[in-house]
Amino acid sequence: MATPPHSSRMPQVPRSLQGQIMLAIAVALLVAQGISAALIWRAQHERHMMGLVNAAAFRLIGDRMLPATPAEGRGRRRPPLPDDGFRLPRPLRLQITSASPWQDGDRRREDIESELHEVFEAQGVASGELLVIQRDPHRDPVIDDWLEQTRRRFERLGWWEGQPTLVIAAVRRGDGQWLAARLIVPATERHVLLSLMGQTILLYFVLIGAVALILRRIVRPLKALTRRVEVFARERSLDGQLVPEGPEDVRHLVEAHNQMEGRIAALLDEKDVMLGAIGHDLKTPLAALRVRIEAVDDDAERGKMAATIEDINRSLDDILSLARVGRPTDPVEATELSALISDVVGEYEDMGDDVTLLDTQRMVGRVRATWLRRALRNLVSNALRYGTRARVALVRQGDWAVLTVEDDGPGIPESEIARMMEPFNRLESSRNSGTGGAGLGLTLARAIADQHGGALIVANRIEGGAVRGLVATLRLPLA
Repeated sequence: MATPPHSSRMPQVPRSLQGQIMLAIAVALLVAQGISAALIWRAQHERHMMGLVNAAAFRLIGDRMLPATPAEGRGRRRPPLPDDGFRLPRPLRLQITSASPWQDGDRRREDIESELHEVFEAQGVASGELLVIQRDPHRDPVIDDWLEQTRRRFERLGWWEGQPTLVIAAVRRGDGQWLAARLIVPATERHVLLSLMGQTILLYFVLIGAVALILRRIVRPLKALTRRVEVFARERSLDGQLVPEGPEDVRHLVEAHNQMEGRIAALLDEKDVMLGAIGHDLKTPLAALRVRIEAVDDDAERGKMAATIEDINRSLDDILSLARVGRPTDPVEATELSALISDVVGEYEDMGDDVTLLDTQRMVGRVRATWLRRALRNLVSNALRYGTRARVALVRQGDWAVLTVEDDGPGIPESEIARMMEPFNRLESSRNSGTGGAGLGLTLARAIADQHGGALIVANRIEGGAVRGLVATLRLPLA
């Protein structure tokens, strides 16, 4: 079935064990670092906020420029003003202006205003209207020249990192004038985020690298074991044993597989010996019977006996072939498939059977020619037996060679098709060879297809809404 065009753009989850574990760890690390970064940034932001509030409160309260409550206004000493990171000169820290410090383009910081108001109340300081704004320091006429000089000096020392921010905390006094405190805030929050990103990248490299090495040590023997099982399932042959490696659990798995593989190989060898003995022990007396029936005078009776012996030989050959199809002795060779099919069709034409070779495409496949001929003969024989005629075709579909055999018979009920692929199953329940043999033809053809990594598909041929015959499709890989 063709893949939908949009499916190629959809993200694909890795199918391998190593890929899925790596993806899971990467996602988990990303989520954990994201949560950690959010918590750290929040703590840094709160600390940054409290620093601004405390600095603004010390500036505004400490200079005694605000009128205190009557009980507290007399005899209070001025607390020292804290220095900020940029050492803003004292004349620029506090200013008294008649107009509000608000300018177009400023951003009001209501969060700092609320915190500052709470500090004033906690200190028992009466305050008028509060205004806290954030401004680009280069747009401030008070500190613009000083900031430019400071920037040049810091750049020469290599200390200037990022664009600082100006925060102005102002309060309206009782006489209507505004007391404004300016604070330079370095761009520390962005540095924290950049630091967290750097830590995350470093953790990714270290953790993912370590996990990749561990997974590679686990997955490498598993991949070798998978390839070993695939080869054994396809060829049922052994070429030494798989060397155990990797962690202890994986080594035990490989050792257990080696033991199981040895037991299976021994059983298969024992089966081949047994089948060879059965074939020899049965065919020898059958040959003797074939000689003895020549002494029978009745020609009709002698013919029936000879036919019976021939049926037994044929059934015995099919049984032995089916038992040995999984362990073939002949090698896989590059074969011109259209020529092989033409030879088989020619054999039936020489015998006068109604077999037609339709369009065939020239292609080369690596097959066991003897077994493929056997499969094709079985399919053609079934078509002739049940459909009186056979039509054979060979086409290429991508990397597959598709061989079809059609007949004009009555077909097979849909519910019985799967059962017909099993050994010793026939639609006609008798064992009369004249109506269908032993029921091994389709089974043997399917086993041969499986042996080559292909498949045998049997379906009814529908024309005009009615069954007009049967189509047996044998698909073989070309790659």
